[in-house]
Amino acid sequence: MHYKYCPECGNKLIDKQAGDDGNVPYCEQCQQFWFDSFGSCVIVLVANEYNEIALLQQNYMSTEHMTFVSGYITPGENAEETVMREVEEEIGIKLECLEYAGTHWFAKKDLLMHGFIGYAKKKEFVLSSEVDDAIWVPALDIVDKIFPERPGNTMFALYRQYLEKLNIV
Repeated sequence: MHYKYCPECGNKLIDKQAGDDGNVPYCEQCQQFWFDSFGSCVIVLVANEYNEIALLQQNYMSTEHMTFVSGYITPGENAEETVMREVEEEIGIKLECLEYAGTHWFAKKDLLMHGFIGYAKKKEFVLSSEVDDAIWVPALDIVDKIFPERPGNTMFALYRQYLEKLNIV
């Protein structure tokens, strides 16, 4: 989000030099810079002990492709807490282990995505109302089920990292 008005007092912001950051929206009344902001979310590849990956069908996103568990970080949570909460909320699984897998910029929605690989024991899913279906799929069989590989598709970056851990790549 690019600020045009001060979120505190409502005055129109001016551009003001902010050190090495160049011109940044500034409120003369509050004497505060308002740097651009963006959403932060998590995305997690959930794998089980049989090297199967949890894929979710969320029809509000696509009826053709499946996805990994993802969700927005809420104020007061860190990314790891968000992952644990989202996985349990969306598919009813408790993760046993979690590995950080880097950040990715999703330009289409101006989001910073924090990627993870999570490990859990295989069990039946308990779906939230925002998930239409979920299935365990053998790791080597997911490519045709998820969104196509293209810039901004964090799923493929996580998938490649997971395959490297299995020494498949």
